[in-house]
Amino acid sequence: MKKLLMLFAVVLTFTLAHALDKGKWTGFIGDDKCGVKGNNKDHADCAKSCVDGGAKPVFVVGTKVYAISNPEKVAKFVGQEVTIKGTITNDVLEIKSVK
Repeated sequence: MKKLLMLFAVVLTFTLAHALDKGKWTGFIGDDKCGVKGNNKDHADCAKSCVDGGAKPVFVVGTKVYAISNPEKVAKFVGQEVTIKGTITNDVLEIKSVK
């Protein structure tokens, strides 16, 4: 029983460490309608138009698209390449700062 509990504790520790990814990333602020297509400067006008039309802003890094829990922090950066500091939990980004 003790071995099983110890194994569970180790697995839980690694799972939590993976689930809470804190750091700094560079990518583009796109829109949830186009997703990965927003991973370049050529998509800026489309991203702005989509967000103005009601789409949600997202953070695109490579082929990964992250929802943003506090989109007001990126409102003036839609379509731009940015560096974000924050926390990612279950593919949702909580932004601490944007540059």
